Amino acid sequence: MLVEPPVKAGIAIIGGSGVYDLPGLSNIREYKIYTPYGAPSDNIIIGELRGKTIAFLPRHGRGHRIPPHRINYRANIWALKSIGVKWVIAVSAVGSLREDYRPGDFVIPDQFIDMTKGVRDFTFFEGGRVAHVSMADPFCECLRKKILEAAARHPDIRIHGKGTYICIEGPRFSTRAESRVWKEVFKADVIGMTLVPEVNLACEAQLCYATIAMVTDYDVWAEKPVTAEEVVKTMRENTIKIQRLLPDIIELLEDEPRREECSCCRSLETALM
Repeated sequence: MLVEPPVKAGIAIIGGSGVYDLPGLSNIREYKIYTPYGAPSDNIIIGELRGKTIAFLPRHGRGHRIPPHRINYRANIWALKSIGVKWVIAVSAVGSLREDYRPGDFVIPDQFIDMTKGVRDFTFFEGGRVAHVSMADPFCECLRKKILEAAARHPDIRIHGKGTYICIEGPRFSTRAESRVWKEVFKADVIGMTLVPEVNLACEAQLCYATIAMVTDYDVWAEKPVTAEEVVKTMRENTIKIQRLLPDIIELLEDEPRREECSCCRSLETALM
């Protein structure tokens, strides 16, 4: 029997590669959450920041022990929903498919292309009741605007307000031929391995979800060899920047999303069959 978690939080941070904690949290507690889909990636950290209760979940687990295609995305989203989360700020490392989206830049995607291959569980609705959720505008526009508003306080953070994120299965990187297809044919802007099905499930759970994609390097289309040392250095710098940015985003978020400004919290109204 599942027991309701003894804690509530309105805002969640899902930390990606390089982002395993959130400095500045006070009154920190840790909870193991049980879900119908098994265990989430890690225990959920709860703390206070800027006067608000925040949940933090490392997507790959602490120590980066879970590869992208083995993350229990359903358990992660279910766990956050079960503790009352309304807003989800997802942080991820990506490669760039554009010359002007440089290593160290942040991108707030407004679209995605799914090139995963079916290893992952994409929906909570697997029988008994069917839902066809619209993903025409997959990210919460209200939350995207809040992120960009907060970023304006940090002129040293180079941020792009839109972009198409292409999600591949992983854990391998693209071939040169694939990378050119993503860039030249699909016209995607950044590439990563963790957005899908996280974004799909957040939509089904009626959560307001947006991604902060942190560019670590150029994908192989660019013919710009990069060393692991360079990637680690960029990730470290990105981590410092995101840790400065997140508190300002959190400060701008209201307790409840404004229903008139986004459809995330109403996504099932026209989806259930």
